[in-house]
Amino acid sequence: MSAVQNKLIVALDVETADEARRLVTSLRGIAGMFKIGSQLFTAAGPDLVKEIIKAGDKIFLDLKFHDIPNTVAAAGVEATRLGVSMFNVHAGGGCAMMRRTADAVAECAAAEGRARPTILGVTVLTSSDDSTLQEIGVLEKADAMVARLARLTANSGLDGVVASAREVALVRAAVTKPGFVVVTPGVRPAGAGNDDQARVMSPREAIAAGADYLVVGRPIIAAANPARAAQLIIDEMQSCAAGSSS
Repeated sequence: MSAVQNKLIVALDVETADEARRLVTSLRGIAGMFKIGSQLFTAAGPDLVKEIIKAGDKIFLDLKFHDIPNTVAAAGVEATRLGVSMFNVHAGGGCAMMRRTADAVAECAAAEGRARPTILGVTVLTSSDDSTLQEIGVLEKADAMVARLARLTANSGLDGVVASAREVALVRAAVTKPGFVVVTPGVRPAGAGNDDQARVMSPREAIAAGADYLVVGRPIIAAANPARAAQLIIDEMQSCAAGSSS
């Protein structure tokens, strides 16, 4: 699998395990990773996660843990035991929650001989904007909030953040930690609608901005031919990578 393919994470935002299995089968060898979020995890549980990993595929467990430090750390340990490659927590949970989780996951991985997953802090959801933040009493602008939470995530020992592609440059300016990962949802190819996303970019724009991974859901999983839709996105990503190296 190419380096560009590895950057594509397909969101399995479907209702049933059978739907997810069909998508994984059709996209195997095309997408680098599959995201399982709240809907599918609630419907199918950890057994589906184990099944997909056992078949040789990588999973980003997108459950956005947000609770007291001990609870989130325990959830992170269980995610590690599932064998996921990546999972996330809400950066808004604070430093103690994130640091406790990072430490617990590292201890579990070392003690049990498991691979340590990449742990991400969720900054501001791509469905949110300045007015959404104001509704909950946050007067800070979305871009400033993203930068602040990215710094907090890095200082708490996590590996990267989930942020809109529109804020990748802000994250890079705010965090100088080597290897800090930026995963960008809300990616929409040309001609696709924004759905419920407020801050979006095209795959080419996201790669050009410096995103490490792109999460794409509906433009692929709702397509008549998901494999073809995924390949077109990869081609667009590849054209950007080729252009930047020429």
